Amino acid sequence: MHGKPCSLLTGGAGFIGSHVADELLKAGHELVILDDLSGGFTENLPQGATFVKGSILDVNLLTELFTRYKFRYVYHLAAYAAEGLSHFIRRFNYNNNLVGSINLINASVNFGVECFVFTSSIAVYGAGQTPMTEELVPVPEDPYGIAKLAVEQDLKAAHEMFGLNYVIFRPHNVYGERQNIADRYRNVVGIFMNQLLKGEAMTVFGDGEQQRAFTHIGDIAPLIAECVKNPAAVNQVFNVGAEVPFTVNRLAQVVSKALDVECNVKHLEARKEVVLAFSDHAKAERVFGARPVTSLEEGINKMAKWVKSHGARESSIFENIEIPRNLPPSWAKVSRKTG
Repeated sequence: MHGKPCSLLTGGAGFIGSHVADELLKAGHELVILDDLSGGFTENLPQGATFVKGSILDVNLLTELFTRYKFRYVYHLAAYAAEGLSHFIRRFNYNNNLVGSINLINASVNFGVECFVFTSSIAVYGAGQTPMTEELVPVPEDPYGIAKLAVEQDLKAAHEMFGLNYVIFRPHNVYGERQNIADRYRNVVGIFMNQLLKGEAMTVFGDGEQQRAFTHIGDIAPLIAECVKNPAAVNQVFNVGAEVPFTVNRLAQVVSKALDVECNVKHLEARKEVVLAFSDHAKAERVFGARPVTSLEEGINKMAKWVKSHGARESSIFENIEIPRNLPPSWAKVSRKTG
């Protein structure tokens, strides 16, 4: 197609995916975006890309797209990334995050894709392994992390058996403009902003002293987009994200200030989650070079400006909880059906 590399981007109407789409178009890719709009919005889609509404679970659609466009690169960002909720939606989690990914890997092998780029997660590491380095043996503690690790391992096996090249990124706690602030199950920055815009208290599980290194989207989208052009990145796994961990309590203060409202926090019963999670990024810095990093205050201010211009969103409810047992009470109240 006009001599440009043709790339498939799954999840391109979503938060991280839409920013990666911008970077790919800037770099001159002919871009096809596949998204089922379950977590994304058409307003996030960039001009210049071909949009196909559909699911990675639709094998016939994938075959049709790979036949028609002869993709050189596949960027797989589509996922249902609610880590905590994944315990209670195991079948849904493995269908969307594992089986769908395998459908893409199959098509990539069969149609001779040059490189498969996958966004995994630091959820693969599990608890008590900080700082998280790529050399650690992953011990995921939830079905979301287990699914991500299984895809990583499948990519390695597909490379060894069929020569499919890959690059795997493990981002963490990414926030920024275009994030779905209506998602009540994940992305604490967006949850806090949505709650404050609606005049509600920010809800914090436990004492709020759990620590995360919050990553602005602008710091990682360029790396994901450009990795296929970097020979040193191929068939490697990279942690990407911010270096400095902050407590959730500190985050609440920064978000309140950015939205210019009083810091109003309501503490809920603690849930099962990793208390301290941050990773080491020396490997990414070696391969991609040192990049400027967005400070927490600067990134939150950028996102707050975008959120204020878009307003609050009505929180979506996950309808099909498969295991209601041990569901956090604040989630159980809004989950209407079991399946």
